[in-house]
Amino acid sequence: MSAAASYHHGNLRAELLGAAERALGEVGADGLSLRALARELGVSHAAPAKHFADRRALLDALAVEGFARLSAGFRVIAAARATPVRDRLRALVASYLAFAQENPALLALMFAHKTESDVEASADVLVAGREAMALTVALVAEGQSAGEIVEGDPARIATVAFATVHGIATIGSGGLLDGEPTGDVADAALALLWEGIAARG
Repeated sequence: MSAAASYHHGNLRAELLGAAERALGEVGADGLSLRALARELGVSHAAPAKHFADRRALLDALAVEGFARLSAGFRVIAAARATPVRDRLRALVASYLAFAQENPALLALMFAHKTESDVEASADVLVAGREAMALTVALVAEGQSAGEIVEGDPARIATVAFATVHGIATIGSGGLLDGEPTGDVADAALALLWEGIAARG
């Protein structure tokens, strides 16, 4: 077995995900083809099936990977307990906006609508997405305990905050922020959010 064949044999799943993410930005989810990716990586057409049963499985794995990267950044920010909650929320907003601007096609895939026929295949995507939300909920709850954020269901507050930032991120990933720096948009978004969730008095 050649060195190249051995390399692909040991790393094909990661190679497929990397190639798929590159292709996602060029041809979109509908244009992705396992056969084309196999050809690009120099492996047999049957080789990808060892890791992904079909194109849907590959797309789901790509979405899971996207959420994992997003959550990894959130986790580091949330864990910095010496930093005030407000500042960590601002960092979360900036992290999300930067991710959206750098990975617009991946972000769209991560939040793509799932039909009933996709429910079983996309279970891992839902779990991965909920982790990012759980980190946000935990930070809101921490802010409530510290008296910085209004009382109420932390999950509901976090959902509204997450949805607001996601909307801004979607606009940004579509190139509709007219070149506004991510930091400036993050500051404006946080100011808007904080006005609604900051504890009074």
